[in-house]
Amino acid sequence: MSTLSTAVEAPRVPVLADAFANSRVRTAVLVLGGALFTALCAQVVIPMTPVPMTGQTLAVMLVGSALGWKRGMAAMTLYMVLGFFLPFYAEGGSGIDKITEIGAVAGASGGYIVGFIFAAGAIGWLAEHGSDRKVATAFLSFIAGQLIIFGFGLAGLKMAAPELVEIGAMSSSSWSTVIHDGFTIFIIGGLVKAAIGAVLMPAAWKIQGSLRK
Repeated sequence: MSTLSTAVEAPRVPVLADAFANSRVRTAVLVLGGALFTALCAQVVIPMTPVPMTGQTLAVMLVGSALGWKRGMAAMTLYMVLGFFLPFYAEGGSGIDKITEIGAVAGASGGYIVGFIFAAGAIGWLAEHGSDRKVATAFLSFIAGQLIIFGFGLAGLKMAAPELVEIGAMSSSSWSTVIHDGFTIFIIGGLVKAAIGAVLMPAAWKIQGSLRK
């Protein structure tokens, strides 16, 4: 983890969005774009029980890293709010009950959505300290962000577990089952998404650098 520690200790550096967010209007456009990009990635779904695997977490990583912590958190907050009214969540889901009914079947995935906000903030902060410039540090920052998402997601899933057991979506409401169904089965996919993001972000910096020459 020494490479990530080095990034944490580094001074604030520009993120990709800093080259474009030179006005309030452009900042708002970037935040909206981040929310819409996340909504689009949410429709990339691998059906799993009780929570599907989607492209949302990859979007959270990329948006947080590209926009920085403030704009990243704003984009994920906007994504969550727009999902109250529009089919922006996984598999075209929507509704405020996804968040307000955490602890019930309807809100089984709500903890993950709330986690997106804090994960984007953490990843964005690390990007502002240079983590997205190199594959190794980007990968580690994206792993850290996903752990934040799973932390919130597992808490929400645990609260919803008794009802999920009743309808047959989970075999048990124990922590071991919750961790297996809400985290363990997603580990490989999470590592793959972190690796994809870790390749894309340094590549984006190289492209931007070549365009500025």
